[in-house]
Amino acid sequence: MTIPPILLVGFGKMGGAMLAGWREQGIAHAVAVDPALPPSPGPDVTVVATAADIPAGFTPSAVVLAVKPQNAAETLPLHARFAGSAVMLSIMAGKTIAGIAGLLGSNAAIVRAMPNTPAAVRQGITVACPGAGVSAAQRDLCDRLLTAIGAVAWVDDEALLDPVTAISGGGPAYVFLLAELLEKAGIEQGIPPALARLMARQTVAGSGALLAASTEESDDLRRAVTSPKGTTERALAVLMAPDAWPAAMSQAIQAATVRSRELAG
Repeated sequence: MTIPPILLVGFGKMGGAMLAGWREQGIAHAVAVDPALPPSPGPDVTVVATAADIPAGFTPSAVVLAVKPQNAAETLPLHARFAGSAVMLSIMAGKTIAGIAGLLGSNAAIVRAMPNTPAAVRQGITVACPGAGVSAAQRDLCDRLLTAIGAVAWVDDEALLDPVTAISGGGPAYVFLLAELLEKAGIEQGIPPALARLMARQTVAGSGALLAASTEESDDLRRAVTSPKGTTERALAVLMAPDAWPAAMSQAIQAATVRSRELAG
């Protein structure tokens, strides 16, 4: 089935990744609104600079809100005319369903979702929450749009999207930091920079692929790598000390969760 017409508001990295995924699935037509006017990716996509430039008569089935949260107040009302007919799918961090409705009108059917950047290679994870008034057909459409960029999970408690943002939304940055630190540590131990970079990246990527393919728990996979009294056990004794990674990760996720709630204000 071809994806019905979609209006994409914001053509940044995430919006572009989503659009690429929809085009791979087959899309009737999409209009992307972005003042930067990125190149149109193909004949099935029209790129315009402003809401006023949306072609007359274009009737989207979904409006995907992919603008920066700080631009929501000035941008969303420009597209409120579609709220009565199209489902509004927001991927803006921190912006609540109630806050979005305040900008689009009380008749807006809103789905709030948090994808992450592996969407660029169709390996993302998105957690979504439907607002009141979202029909089963509209939820199914949003699920299809999000499945085009990776796995999708649904929750009914919108408050869960704050820790979701902290864990999976920001999670790729934490993984990239791990690769960065592994590379740096390798160089410190005398490994040539190019080799340290290759080792760090492939270790992170390969471990992630193994984790995705395995039915074992992550702690079981960790123990399988850790020989008694070996080098990995010695390293983990440092990393897993109570004041090291366990405390730091808990504090980091808490800080990001709090910030997500602040963005709603």
